[in-house]
Amino acid sequence: MTEKCGLVAVIGAPNAGKSTLVNALVGQKVAITSAKAQTTRARLMGIALQDEVQIILADTPGIFAPKRRLDRAMVAAAWEGAQEADAILLVVDAVKQRRHELAPLLETLKDRPERKLLVLNKVDASAKEPLLKLAEELTGAVSFDEVYFVSALTNDGVPELKTHLAGLMPEGPWHYPEDQVSDASERLLACEVTREQLYKQLHDELPYDSAVRPESYTQRKDGSVEIRQQIVVARDSQKAIVLGKRGAKIRAIGEAARNELAEVLGQKVHLFLHVKVEEDWAEARDIYEEIGLDWVK
Repeated sequence: MTEKCGLVAVIGAPNAGKSTLVNALVGQKVAITSAKAQTTRARLMGIALQDEVQIILADTPGIFAPKRRLDRAMVAAAWEGAQEADAILLVVDAVKQRRHELAPLLETLKDRPERKLLVLNKVDASAKEPLLKLAEELTGAVSFDEVYFVSALTNDGVPELKTHLAGLMPEGPWHYPEDQVSDASERLLACEVTREQLYKQLHDELPYDSAVRPESYTQRKDGSVEIRQQIVVARDSQKAIVLGKRGAKIRAIGEAARNELAEVLGQKVHLFLHVKVEEDWAEARDIYEEIGLDWVK
């Protein structure tokens, strides 16, 4: 069979389930997920295989009304991920819908030349009739080539979507080795895993104003890896939340992140975390460079 390879941009409003869908299409975790909106910041590539077809999935940040420099960089990265893609997947939360954020997305998409697919996600939590009505409304606004009803969480409809995407990819050599599932560096992946644990364990206690900055990533002679990271927050009160009583919370975050990283990397992990207060961290150029975003004014 002839090899095929192509790019699929996965876009949508924040918290539509884009990262969960990318993970489901790849068949393993390559992007962090969280109930907190705007979790994805970097434009990470997930790499899915279907027979002789390599599908490169650009898991883009959610598209929303940007307020800060970091927000603007994230939205710019999302649209950049859609440039010259072989297909664009618009992922919509079929339950919450987020109409106020969908409207500008639909307006921009309707004139784009790329092949466009509508994916209504979380259908396991929605009744059939409202789903069909939503699909009819959205296809009336944009000429989508196909509509898919899926649950990225339960995998319903995902195999059919993956098969269809494979059929859309053009002939050409694979861009990545067969066993590679993401283009993220191990340093970035390690930071993303720690950031996911921050969101999971602190929920609404810690606002979106936090980041994880890599300090060092060292392979030890015994086959283990030593990872040192800095958790950056904007205020002293947030530092106290991350540390927890007598350091209990940061220990729990570190333990969970370390265990997951050991499984993902396939080696023993020594993870060292410390918290730094940096009021204007979202304006720091190195944060953008580490997560692969362009510095925007």
